[in-house]
Parts: sequence; C-alpha cells; structure tokens
Amino acid sequence: MKQARKDIVFGADLIAGFPTETDEMFENTLSLVDECDLTYLHVFPYSPRPGTPAARMPQVNGRIIRERAARLRAAGAVRLERFLERQTGTICSALTETETTARSEHFAPIELQSEGLPGAIVNVKITGTSNDKLQGEMVQ
Repeated sequence: MKQARKDIVFGADLIAGFPTETDEMFENTLSLVDECDLTYLHVFPYSPRPGTPAARMPQVNGRIIRERAARLRAAGAVRLERFLERQTGTICSALTETETTARSEHFAPIELQSEGLPGAIVNVKITGTSNDKLQGEMVQ
C-alpha cells in the first residue's frame, strides 16, 4: 500500500463573463485550470451589482456567460475526478467529521466503510471513488 502523495492541492474562485471578457481571455482562464492543476473550482457567472464600476462597463451576453461558466465547471469536474482517482490505493491521514465521513489532508470528502469517532485524526486506506468522493476504510 502506498502512502498518499504529499501534493499541494489548489482551488480557485473563477468568475465567468466579467465585463469586457473576450473569447481569448476566457480561453486563457480555461487553460489555467489545467496548467495550474486546479482541483477545486468555485465557478460563478458574473452578475452586475448596481453602483459598481463593473456595472457601467460593457457587459458580456448572458447566454455566453452561462456557457462559459458551464465549460469551467466541466473542466473543474474533470480535474477533481482525476485527482480523486489518483488517491485510490493510497493511505491518507483524515479528520473524521461524522461517524462515517471524513476529510483528507487535501480536503477531499471520504465516505468511510466503518464507523469512527467524530473529530479524530485517522489513517484511511482509499479503496475507490464515487460521486465526487473518496471511499475508504480506517486502518492502523
């Protein structure tokens, strides 16, 4: 059994369709997801707030904003899935949140196959993935 890699995992908040965003600017943002190996994305479409400087700038079409947000979310889902799959077969340190859930050192949610004490730091053997979560069992 291999120990979990001591990778650093990054996340980012991304705004799709900020005023004056061009196709090229958006493609740069999209490529940044892969280039920086971003694992956790929080993507939201830009929406103007009255009285702000951005609300007075030329706006991007709402349909384009929604399409760009969807593409960013899809890219984020692929990156997260790849990260989670790489964890299968490793042992990681995790914090139990409930009797049957935990969070890895990389903030990945883990569904435990056995019950633990909430608030404990435990070693977990990652046995697979399901629904954007790791599956694992506690080990000594």
